[in-house]
Amino acid sequence: MSVFGKLFGGGGKGGKGPSAQEAIQKLRETEEMLTKKQEFLEKKIDQELITAKKNGTKNKRAALQALKRKKRYEKQLTQIDGTLSTIEFQREALENANTNTEVLKNMGFAAKAMKAAHENMDIDKVDDLMQDITEQQELAQEISDAISKPVGFGEEFDEDELLAELDELEQEELDKNLLEIGGTENVPLPNVPSTSLPSRPAKKEDEDEDAMEDLQRWAMEAN
Repeated sequence: MSVFGKLFGGGGKGGKGPSAQEAIQKLRETEEMLTKKQEFLEKKIDQELITAKKNGTKNKRAALQALKRKKRYEKQLTQIDGTLSTIEFQREALENANTNTEVLKNMGFAAKAMKAAHENMDIDKVDDLMQDITEQQELAQEISDAISKPVGFGEEFDEDELLAELDELEQEELDKNLLEIGGTENVPLPNVPSTSLPSRPAKKEDEDEDAMEDLQRWAMEAN
C-alpha cells in the first residue's frame, strides 16, 4: 500500500476509494500536522543555534554537533515546505473538481426537470394553443371596440347626410338675407322739393317787428 493510500485510509484492490470530500478533509489534516512539524523544527533550529554559539569557544565538539543537528532540521524543514506545497496544490485541485462535480450534478438535475416538464408537451399542441390565445385576444379587442362605440338607442344617422342638410340650411339663410337687402332698393323715395327753403330771419329783426306791431295796436286802442 502506498503512502497516500495509508494516509487516506484506502483499502485493497476491491476497496472503495474515498470521496472528494473525504480526501480534502484528509489533506487538510495532513497540512495541519506538517505545519505543526514546521513550528517544532523551527524551534529546534533556534535551540541548536543557541547551543552552537554557547559552546563555540568552550566546547568545539558540542558546537559542531549542534550545527550538524541544525542542518538536519533545516533539511527536514525544506522537505516539509515542498510537501506542503504539493498537498496544497492537490487539495485545491480536489476542491475545484468537487465544485465542478456539484455543478454538473445540479445541471443534470435541472436537465432532467426540464425534460420532465416538456415530456407531456407537444409542439403542435403548443402552436394550437398560441393560435387560440391570439384568436381570443382579437375577439376581446373587437368586443372592446364594440362596447366603446356611442349608442344611439336604436337610431342611426349618416353624418354625411347631416352635414349636407346643415349646408342647405346655411345657404337658405344666406339667400334670405340677400333678398332682404335687394328689396330695400325698390322702395320709392320722397321727391326732392323744387323750391328753396325760406331763410330764417335773424333773431334781432324778429324782436323789432314784434315791438312795432305792439305799438300800432296800442295806438289804435287809444283812439
